[in-house]
Amino acid sequence: MQTPAYFVFNVTAIHDPQGMLPYQQKVLDTVTAHHGSLLVGGGEVDSVEGPKVQGKFFIVRFDSTEAAQAWYHSPDYQSIIGHRHASASCQAFLLAGLPV
Repeated sequence: MQTPAYFVFNVTAIHDPQGMLPYQQKVLDTVTAHHGSLLVGGGEVDSVEGPKVQGKFFIVRFDSTEAAQAWYHSPDYQSIIGHRHASASCQAFLLAGLPV
């Protein structure tokens, strides 16, 4: 059985929109080059239970935790991640999915 993995990013603020552009322009290419797919891309969040959630969420699916880690640590992604770190406040989580 294959167990997919999901990177969840919660971008709570972009402090430098211009500085964020190189990341935004290239990140999807790095995901697809590693056979990942963007499932959620910053749409509206409706807090149904608990405190109101802040930020925009992005969810990226990979076929396995190993594939997700390979993308995250790849030279092509690492070459742009600094733009996000310098320009935005963000949390990132790697979740193991259910076997399919």
